[in-house]
Amino acid sequence: MAINYARLFHRRTTPQSEPIPCSTQVPNSAGGYAWQVDDWTRLDRFLILGAEGGTYDIGECDLVKENDDALVRCIQADGVRAVNRIVEIGASGRAPKNDPAIFALALVAAHGDPAAKALAFQSLNKVCRIGTHLFHFAEYVNALRGWGRGLRNAVGRWYVGREADDLALQVVKYQQRDRWSHGDLLRLAHPKAPSRDHEAIFRWILSGADGLGERTVTRRVNGEPRAAQYAAAGELPALIVAFEQAKKASSKAEIVKLITEHDLPREAIPTQWLNEPDIWDALLQRMPMTAMIRNLGKVTSLGLIQPFSDAAKLVVNMVNTRGRVPCAPARAFDSVPLAEQLRRRSATPQRLVRLQYGSPLLPHAAAQVSRHAS
Repeated sequence: MAINYARLFHRRTTPQSEPIPCSTQVPNSAGGYAWQVDDWTRLDRFLILGAEGGTYDIGECDLVKENDDALVRCIQADGVRAVNRIVEIGASGRAPKNDPAIFALALVAAHGDPAAKALAFQSLNKVCRIGTHLFHFAEYVNALRGWGRGLRNAVGRWYVGREADDLALQVVKYQQRDRWSHGDLLRLAHPKAPSRDHEAIFRWILSGADGLGERTVTRRVNGEPRAAQYAAAGELPALIVAFEQAKKASSKAEIVKLITEHDLPREAIPTQWLNEPDIWDALLQRMPMTAMIRNLGKVTSLGLIQPFSDAAKLVVNMVNTRGRVPCAPARAFDSVPLAEQLRRRSATPQRLVRLQYGSPLLPHAAAQVSRHAS
């Protein structure tokens, strides 16, 4: 019987479970075949998409391991190029989350050559823009390598390179994460305060408000005790003073006044006051875009978001103002977590979209909100 070779060897109707004849396809995670991408493409994909939750075809753990191998190969091939790419994608706003870039920077600190490590340490402030990012970096790098001088100096520069008021906001708003605190990092980095205001903040972090005056510290040097005298530090920034006052406040009126006068963030408000609508109304007046999206469900559950209410108009105007959106780290895909908040609070997207008559939530994203919330 004659053989029909076209049925056995057909480049136009090859099953997915087999590679196309004479092609360079390789097995993929789904059990089929696909064309392999190079390591630099995988680096870009990881920086933008990450590996959280895995994919339909591969689990989270295996995906992280595969990406880690590809990232290490990129770092060993050209670590400086890898760092520049990490900084570029992080600064361009293409990634929904910054964690992949932080992890990649930690990999450079562990596997890069001296030039790549030096550039990674110099770029720490560009990638780790807030305190939470710095804590993530400390957790990642601590799992990969030890705390050498270059790493300690880089962490120290993160603190001393900021203005005192900006540093005060960082230490008040982002107090701890991943079992790391600012006190832990200061004890590791030993940064030298560039001003009396910085010295006051460092002392407050390590010893509280009572550690700002003159003090004597006794240490053992070569087995003998030696005393060192330290002068009084400068004044604490107004934000930290307000944070300390908020801890002792006995009425919501005091908290509202502190929020209004000193712009206290939500993270600085004691937990017992976070179920008060007046507190959230004061916070909402100056809340950043992404923070507002995260807390929209909470303010809705407290009754602030009602049709034609002042809070509803504020939210609609905040999201709908074209001039404000590019300044905030909010992107079109922020409509997805926004829809999730609506779902959690049993609200409908139509209710939010029509909170202010004739004003859609986002002209370019209202349809996405409705689709994801349905």
